[in-house]
Amino acid sequence: MNRGGQLPDEEEQFEAYRAVVMAMKGMPVTIRTVDIGADKPLERLSNAELRHEHTLNPALGLRAIRWSLADPSMFRRQVRAILRAAVDGPVRLLFPMISRASEIRQTLDILKRCREQLRDAKVNYGDVEIGAMIEIPAATMILPVFLRHFDFVSLGTNDLIQYTLAIDRADEAVAHLYDPWHPAVLYQIERTIRLAREAGKGVSVCGEMAGDLEFTDLLLGMGLRSFSMHPTRVLSVKQRVLRADTSRLARMAGQIMEAEEPRSLAAVMSLDGGAGI
Repeated sequence: MNRGGQLPDEEEQFEAYRAVVMAMKGMPVTIRTVDIGADKPLERLSNAELRHEHTLNPALGLRAIRWSLADPSMFRRQVRAILRAAVDGPVRLLFPMISRASEIRQTLDILKRCREQLRDAKVNYGDVEIGAMIEIPAATMILPVFLRHFDFVSLGTNDLIQYTLAIDRADEAVAHLYDPWHPAVLYQIERTIRLAREAGKGVSVCGEMAGDLEFTDLLLGMGLRSFSMHPTRVLSVKQRVLRADTSRLARMAGQIMEAEEPRSLAAVMSLDGGAGI
């Protein structure tokens, strides 16, 4: 983006990733592979991508992991750069928008091939934890498959809500129906957190819900312990987390999950926006 459609080569990516890893001085860095498409188009597109750009709903088209798997040479360049950067510190490699077992196999095959290429070229590379974004209802429904193949999962709530409710929040005609409190959305979030924890796998939530104080207590009650948010939200969410009684929040979260109108019940229980329970 913002570079005339010229994608960075492997060396440029390696230097950029390595700089971040070095700056973190031993703290883990999560790098999500390219998520081009939908609301993040390239400035210069191929013929196939131009056709995609003019589809009625690009959010349902060629984007994220689909785009990467459609251009494996580009994908391998990025994965190799990330593996090389992992020599200088702990790196977690995160793949977006996977929805089925065949995509998991293709993605892991490319990761294996990248390791082989680096080994054959005698280029140093590091070990990485591998994870998947859970942002499509299909992924939540077959989550045990993901948990067999990945070290961690990250719930992408923005897309999960959009795809669950068939609502584009950028469309003014239906944006008012975009509802993070919808029981179907909360069910998928709670189930993903619960199954990941039961499997001993890391789980985090990213997207606007993670940085929204309206949901902090509920997510804690569901068992979430890792939040990914904009830096400006960290201090306020951290204060809420530090004051939380997670045992009590877990009981309250169970009641809210059973409600027909979860937001209304959360407000009564002071889970909605106030000082917490």
